[in-house]
This record gives sequence, C-alpha cells and structure tokens, in this order.
Amino acid sequence: MKASVLTVGKLKEAYWRDAAEEYAKRLASYLDLEIVEVQDRDCDKLGIGRTRDEEGAELLKWLARNASGGMRVMALDIAGKQRDSVDFAKHIEALKVAGCSHLVCIIGGAVGLSDEVLAAADERVSLGLATWPHNLARVMLLEQLYRACRIAHKHPYHK
Repeated sequence: MKASVLTVGKLKEAYWRDAAEEYAKRLASYLDLEIVEVQDRDCDKLGIGRTRDEEGAELLKWLARNASGGMRVMALDIAGKQRDSVDFAKHIEALKVAGCSHLVCIIGGAVGLSDEVLAAADERVSLGLATWPHNLARVMLLEQLYRACRIAHKHPYHK
C-alpha cells in the first residue's frame, strides 16, 4: 500500500524533523510512504479564512493531480472519528481489503483545514479532543501508522 502524508508547511525545528524521519524510516518496511509538504501561508498578513482557503487550494490541487481509483483520503480533524490504536490498525487493514491502494492523510496548517478539503475527504479522523500543533500531529500520525502496521503484522511493538 502507498501512503501519502499531505501536510501544510515544513518541519522547521530539527527535533520534529528527526522524529518524523525516524518513523518514516520504520514505516519503509511496511508502506510506500511519501511526505508531501505544501507551502504554508502567513496568517498574520492574510487572516485565518484566507490562509485556510489558500492552503486548502494547494491541498486540493495535489489531490486532483494524484487522484486514483484506489485512493482513500483521510483528513485529520478534531471533530473526526477517534480510534484507539488497535481499531485504527483494523481500519487500515479493512481499507486494504476493500481495495484501497493509496491512503492519503491530510494534516492542516496552524489554522486547520478548509471546508473544501474536509468535504473532499472520504473520512475524518481525530487524534483526540486536545488541540495539537500541526508539527506534533505529523509525528503522532506517523507513529500511529507505524503502530498500525506493527499490530497488523502481529509484531510486539504495540503494548
């Protein structure tokens, strides 16, 4: 299965990059992973609505260019469905069985995802009710994807 993490902005601090790279390296044994970063916008100059819309337009362009029959789009959204790690692993496996060959996980920038991006997603998933910085959300998503792969392959990482 191919997995794309489509995200707004770059990881500027080395500790976020190191953590994300570590999970990406671990995931390479299980998934064809790509991290796609679209340019973040300056919210102070544009305002929240325009920032969200412009970042959303870039995400939607990427989705349109890469659309395929086996693609499943999962948006990270605080109002999305919460799953524990075992349920998340079962869900990913069920998507594979149903014909998903390309899972796209979208992480918004500092001001979240536009309504258009949320509408384009096949599903919304929440990492919990707390609000997380988008940099940390990327690391958490990669870790949960890795954990899901380990669970699915019955490896002892998950406790």
